[in-house]
Amino acid sequence: MASIEVRKETCVGCGECVPACPFGAISMEDSLAVISDECTLCGACESSCSYGAIIIRTGETGETEIDQYSGIMVLAEQRDGTIDHSTLELLGEARRLAEADESSVSVVLLTEEAGDWPAKLISYGADTVYLAEDAQLKHFRTEPFSRIAERLIIKKKPAVVLAAATTTGRDLMPRIAKNLNTGLTADCTELAIDPETGGLLQTRPAFGGNILATIVCSDTRPQMATVRPRVMKAMDPDENRSGALEKIDLSPSDLESRTEVLEFNPLDEGEVDITEAEVIVSGGRGLKSPENFALLQELADLLDGSIGASRAAIDAGWVSYPHQVGQTGKTVQPKTYIACGISGAVQHRVGMQSSDFILAINKDETAPIFEFCDVGFVGDLFEIIPFVIKEIRQRRK
Repeated sequence: MASIEVRKETCVGCGECVPACPFGAISMEDSLAVISDECTLCGACESSCSYGAIIIRTGETGETEIDQYSGIMVLAEQRDGTIDHSTLELLGEARRLAEADESSVSVVLLTEEAGDWPAKLISYGADTVYLAEDAQLKHFRTEPFSRIAERLIIKKKPAVVLAAATTTGRDLMPRIAKNLNTGLTADCTELAIDPETGGLLQTRPAFGGNILATIVCSDTRPQMATVRPRVMKAMDPDENRSGALEKIDLSPSDLESRTEVLEFNPLDEGEVDITEAEVIVSGGRGLKSPENFALLQELADLLDGSIGASRAAIDAGWVSYPHQVGQTGKTVQPKTYIACGISGAVQHRVGMQSSDFILAINKDETAPIFEFCDVGFVGDLFEIIPFVIKEIRQRRK
């Protein structure tokens, strides 16, 4: 049954809704909109509210009772039939979250041909794989992908829906959230389950990365979030895990789209992709000049690693943007991250804090990076790095 709700925490008492109601069903009491029995659910007040404080619940698309929703659903991302690693990371995190409230984990895979990926997704933590296969699903297109996912969400009622904060996820998730009239937190770096309410605690950088804000979607379901790749860790695959495979029936209307993929051009082989590196030697303002990055490159080459950089170094033009690590760059998760002359502000931290081992070199002993690195050296990087390079060369003789 349809109903209307005024969100007390959102209503600012502006009174815009009072003259908007053609039936005179709204009054203001203690700076809060109050709706009387004369309301016909025409929707005029909902449209007039600039703050989204009035919601008409139709009993559809995420607007039924919250306790009807359960489980965690991951929207898989694939390219040319290969699952992106971010999906495996999300499955690992979903598995950990599900254990907190003893719920299930499902994954939605839309692709041309799945091959053995459903079994692999189960080994990485999924309990159920929802699969749709069609030649028109080879490449991502907003309309069919969102249409199929949205219909499945309405049918299965997951409490949480997760996707990677990639170009695909950032396109897909807002559209679904709007159609389901629910909340969406973008670019999360941490997720947790509130032990008291069972709600999803979604943490992301805010105010230009100067603080970390934790956001809760308490009134609607599903709770939706995109998560930065390389922030979460994938589980080790367990080939003995069992799960279910459920095919999604498609109709011609499901695949309709006003766009057409004319050509798909992957990155050139020479294009740097630091997200795949196992070792990253990263430099910041402490390098003083672009020429000094040759020192980091020498160390990176010895370690079979790649060069990273802070935003300060990128903005100064010392290194090209594909090397940038941080909130406005790439999120990385190497086995070893060596930060040279980087202070470790939160904007940089969110891009590399999930590295297995963090080593920092900075002459400022109060630099924030020393608060979360595994090993730190207080000293001149122009003395320490040449010494490390010399030591590596001697040990390899």
